[in-house]
Amino acid sequence: MSRAAGVRVAVREPAELGEGPTWDPAAGRLVWVDILGSRVHTYDPGSGRRTVLTTGQHVGAAKPRAGGGLVVNLRDGIGLYDGGGAFRWLLHDPVAGRRGNDAAVAPDGSLWAGTMRYDEAPGGGTLTRIAPDGTGTVVFPDVSVSNGTGWSPDGSLMYYIDTPTRRIDVCRVDGDSAVDRRPLATVEPGAGFPDGLTVDADGCVWVALWDGGALRRYTPEGALDRTVDLPVRRPTACAFGGPDLRDLYITTARTGLPRPHPLAGSLLVLPDAGAGLPGTPFAG
Repeated sequence: MSRAAGVRVAVREPAELGEGPTWDPAAGRLVWVDILGSRVHTYDPGSGRRTVLTTGQHVGAAKPRAGGGLVVNLRDGIGLYDGGGAFRWLLHDPVAGRRGNDAAVAPDGSLWAGTMRYDEAPGGGTLTRIAPDGTGTVVFPDVSVSNGTGWSPDGSLMYYIDTPTRRIDVCRVDGDSAVDRRPLATVEPGAGFPDGLTVDADGCVWVALWDGGALRRYTPEGALDRTVDLPVRRPTACAFGGPDLRDLYITTARTGLPRPHPLAGSLLVLPDAGAGLPGTPFAG
């Protein structure tokens, strides 16, 4: 089923590389980043209030912390902002030519943070589990563009995207590891590349298609059951938000496009798209 009607602009913004929307229930706001703009944005859909935090280096993701503030996946490692805006490093791990990319918080409160090389060299990135004390455990070495990560409603399965593979993979969660990795679905050539993802309350996986101008929803068995066409070419990620977690927010990008659509870089929303899952804040 294809559905384009109903997509609206939540925040009109010329972000170079908008990414990683996340609902923060404690603050009643959506958090997302502009990776290449080195900015963390927040948006309260009730009041319309917005804030912008400049990080000083490229920021792949920002997620709420249990005690307030944010955990951020930066170029040089994992950092923490407290509720007052003070910053400190949790895991400082700079690698020349590499930056942080998408990240997600697991049901146990750990951060699963991806990296990639700026030149997107094959095998130049990783997916690493960051414990609340800052201990890092590499889950997947030698990935290319570590992107969407999410968990099934019962937490037993993890979904993962290494974008150039064109696959959405599914794994079994075993403590701080993801094992038995296998393809759930593959995006065919010409339809774009899978980027960020979110899992809904039915256990279905929503995927943003970079250069595909659409979102797709896959069932837990890997069947495609819904497509949402978008007005922009490069959607990057999606997440349910709002007080009842029924509105689907979509980040977008304009980087690399000679003639970007006027809405490229903006935060879009599809109201009443389905039922989202409550997120878990980072426990560190």
